[in-house]
Amino acid sequence: MSLRLDVSRELALERAADIVLRGWRSFDHAREIEPPIDDRLKELLESALPDGPSSTLEVLEDARRGLDESIAQTRPRYFAFVASSGLEIGVIGDLLASCFDANLAVWAAAATEIEDQAVRWVAEFLGFPAAAGAFTSGGTVSNMTALAAARERAVPGSRRRGLNGVSATIYCSNEAHYSIERAAEILGIGSDNVRALPIDADRRLVPEQVEEAIRADRAAGRVPVAVVATAGTTLTGAVDPIGTLADVCAENGVWLHVDGAYGLPAAAAPSTARLFAGLARVDSVTLDAHKWLYLPKACGVLLVRRREDLFDAFSHNESYIPHERTTEHMVDITLEYSRPFRALKLWLAFRAHGAQAFRDAVENNLRQARLLYQLVLGEDSLEPLCGPPPLSIVPFRHVRSFEDLNVHNSRLVRTLQDDGRVWVAPATVDGKVGLRPCFVNFRTTDDDVRALVDVAVELGAG
Repeated sequence: MSLRLDVSRELALERAADIVLRGWRSFDHAREIEPPIDDRLKELLESALPDGPSSTLEVLEDARRGLDESIAQTRPRYFAFVASSGLEIGVIGDLLASCFDANLAVWAAAATEIEDQAVRWVAEFLGFPAAAGAFTSGGTVSNMTALAAARERAVPGSRRRGLNGVSATIYCSNEAHYSIERAAEILGIGSDNVRALPIDADRRLVPEQVEEAIRADRAAGRVPVAVVATAGTTLTGAVDPIGTLADVCAENGVWLHVDGAYGLPAAAAPSTARLFAGLARVDSVTLDAHKWLYLPKACGVLLVRRREDLFDAFSHNESYIPHERTTEHMVDITLEYSRPFRALKLWLAFRAHGAQAFRDAVENNLRQARLLYQLVLGEDSLEPLCGPPPLSIVPFRHVRSFEDLNVHNSRLVRTLQDDGRVWVAPATVDGKVGLRPCFVNFRTTDDDVRALVDVAVELGAG
């Protein structure tokens, strides 16, 4: 038995490239149905572990079939969750990074320098004065990394001794991402000590309530670890008032983290930059480039104002980590030991397209969200679940008089998914179930936006 291919590498690569090219061409236009899993693939997926080899070209064809029969977030009418677009240069970057397989946990020569430059470019794109940063698997790990650094600053030595009876607290809105609670659980703070505070009429965290909660907790002997401002909530796209929260945190000596996994690229868009005023004053920010910078998963980014905050939380000196070339490796400021070269695809993307192309694409998605909002207002059978979209999420529902609207809209989402012309996910806003489209795809056109409304009206009436 051999681990060599049974065909030439040129032929295998040619076949793989053909699959990619056919995929790219299909993503340029919406397709009318989502194909079911075919019988051959079903049979294959029930088979036992193969002990012997199969033809390389055969297994590539099976992979092509499986991918074509999967739900691809790259398609222009995929509006669910906060999806990836699979930017072409990013796909190529992933291929190259996987081929050379550099490990960015330790010094990797030019690859390390490229990651450092990509971190600087992201910081410049956002207008954040980062002293350090790292590429991660996404917002969940980025948020946990930032909060680990905040915990070590608030409770020095807690990374080694634990909290040792200290009651630590985190503050966020009640519409912050669940990854904040998950981080609190993993870090020993406990999700019960996450103060998920009420939101204002614009669905934003209220700074006065944050300050009141911090003072009350300190009076009770608790230690505030961090305030988390969300820059684009997953439910509605709301952006917490970063500048005012920075005032509160500065006055009270508390770390301010911005979870911008979804929405932070809008800080670079002219029509929404004002929402992110004060960003340069926070301690840490997270952004998922595999969301609104259009790259393939996974490409999260964490940025911090002070490198020593990450170093204090993660550095170590083990005999199997050499330090003869540099005193710090990425394992000294991150969670991971096996770190793929995630930065390459973003570095390539900024070089191939330039930052302005990304600003323009984000601005176009923002405009499409406003278009959808106006189209919803123009339909008697549709109503928005929130006011005008601050970013690119537009929750709305279908209305009719003779049925419970939550039941009706829950069924409508499934009907839309079964129909396949558009793909949406449900959401509940203030107890009302509706559709929650999110525009983060550079391939989406205005016609795709109109199709979402047309299909929702058509199937909602059925």
